[in-house]
Amino acid sequence: MEKLILKSTITCPECRHQKVEVMPTDCCIFFYECERCHTLLKPKAGDCCVFCSFGTVKCPPVQQGDDCCG
Repeated sequence: MEKLILKSTITCPECRHQKVEVMPTDCCIFFYECERCHTLLKPKAGDCCVFCSFGTVKCPPVQQGDDCCG
């Protein structure tokens, strides 16, 4: 099994601000506030968390082939 990647760069769709965040392995992050423009990000339809929608790396459960928080 490949090693999990726990850091993902989230890009705000409004202002394009980017920030590297450490992803939790035991919960989903459904809401994320951009520190620059304060837009509240929510997962896109079909995605389980903000990392899967706006991050450079999918969340740990999805990386392992599981349903995130399912």
